[in-house]
Parts: sequence; C-alpha cells; structure tokens
Amino acid sequence: MWEIFRKSRPQQKVTTGRFEIERNGEVAYLNYSLAGNILTLDHTEIPENLRHTGLASSLAETALRWAREHNLKVDIVCPTVQQYIAKHPEYSDLVLH
Repeated sequence: MWEIFRKSRPQQKVTTGRFEIERNGEVAYLNYSLAGNILTLDHTEIPENLRHTGLASSLAETALRWAREHNLKVDIVCPTVQQYIAKHPEYSDLVLH
C-alpha cells in the first residue's frame, strides 16, 4: 500500500578513485569521487618524506586539468586543493558554487 507514496529516483552512479604519483616506492595521492558531472576532490595524502616537493600541487593540477578536459564541475573538500585554487585562479571557473 505504501508503494504509491514512494517516488522513484534514477539511480546515480558514483565512481571513486584517486590520482597518484609514485616516487621512491611511495605513493602520493588525491582521492576523488565522481557522480554525474561533479568531481569531488576529498583528500590529499603525501608521505612525510615526500612533502614539500610539489607533489600536492601536481596532483591538484592533474585533477583540475582532467575535470576541464571532461567538462566537469569540481566540489573541493580537500584544503590542499582549496589552497591550490587560491594560488591558481585560472581553475576557479571549475569550482562548484
């Protein structure tokens, strides 16, 4: 009986993954999820001995270029990527508002 009150919503496919850079056997990465045309950048992790080498910026730039190539909007959760956007306003048009 309660079936008549349920609205059917189309199933949305969510893909998760990460952009990675390997150096000296260690992996720096930026986690993401992709739902529809929204790329959410969640978290950047850089191994301690690889920090301050520009890998976080490289990961952010790679993700943002990929978003632009695929006509995606970007939801930025990660503070590292937020800092990158602040220094590189040429990517600000991608940011979901």
